[in-house]
Amino acid sequence: MSNLEEFDPKEHQHLRYNPLRDSWVLVSAHRMKRPWAGQVEKPPEEHIPRYDPHNPLCPGNTRANGEVNPDYDSTFVFPNDFPALQPDAPSPGTDQHPLFQSRSARGVCKVMCFHPWSDVTLPLMKKEEVVKVIDKWADLVRELGATYPWVQIFENKGAMMGCSNPHPHCQDRVVVESSDWLAVVPYWATWPYQTLLLPRRHVLRLTDLTAEERKDLADIMKRLLTKYDNLFEVSFPYSMGWHGAPTGPHLTEDCSHWQLHAHYYPPLLRSATVKKFMVGYEMLALEQRDLTPEQAAEKLRNLPDVHYKTRQHPEEKAK
Repeated sequence: MSNLEEFDPKEHQHLRYNPLRDSWVLVSAHRMKRPWAGQVEKPPEEHIPRYDPHNPLCPGNTRANGEVNPDYDSTFVFPNDFPALQPDAPSPGTDQHPLFQSRSARGVCKVMCFHPWSDVTLPLMKKEEVVKVIDKWADLVRELGATYPWVQIFENKGAMMGCSNPHPHCQDRVVVESSDWLAVVPYWATWPYQTLLLPRRHVLRLTDLTAEERKDLADIMKRLLTKYDNLFEVSFPYSMGWHGAPTGPHLTEDCSHWQLHAHYYPPLLRSATVKKFMVGYEMLALEQRDLTPEQAAEKLRNLPDVHYKTRQHPEEKAK
């Protein structure tokens, strides 16, 4: 029996393979045509004060534990006042039932403020300011990686992604590229505008990046995050994080099969107020997305590199 209708990835559901996780994702791009009558999110706050005397992350303010922040003018790193991991937690022991096993979990949690101003996010920072953030990321990988086997650098941006404080703290689907870096929407991407950020050469860890690669990384991050904000003209929420070779005891091992990369997972789907829901089917059966990765990449790629907040309005140009 012949198939009279030609397959179109934008119209017909299909599965895509994720080789990094050995899993599959369902692509159902035709679902974008359905009318939306579901939950609509509150638009992100666009008028955040540059300095708030009650914000515990601002320079000179007192945090929950009574410590006072220095009057920092660049990146600022301090131990998390409410850490999920502590270095001296007791072990649960070894006398356990096979069905009810637990293991010790020890670690260090730090917070990094990217910039002293609360109303400045990474895409609005100067390139040299972003380089300082990247340098500090590498410093933390070097410092904590001397002891711990894994150092997870991550950032949650926006209340929609669980961020509790507005202060900025941490392939034919190509979106942006440079001489040293490539940002793509993966073939197997799950989130609507998910991207993968990769160095063009084989790099194991953030600490291995050259000074020029760090400068170029700052530039491509600004370009990518500017496109995110420009998509719906809103401070685009996301969770992001770096994956690289393990550290600690693994520093002396052959980790040449690892490749440094960063993931960006933004939840917005249709607008600044309509997000993608990972609910019943996704939690119980299979991850599913509502537009093809190629469509997402094209939308992002075609957006301006100039941030919408800094572009001149037409009426201003006429003056």
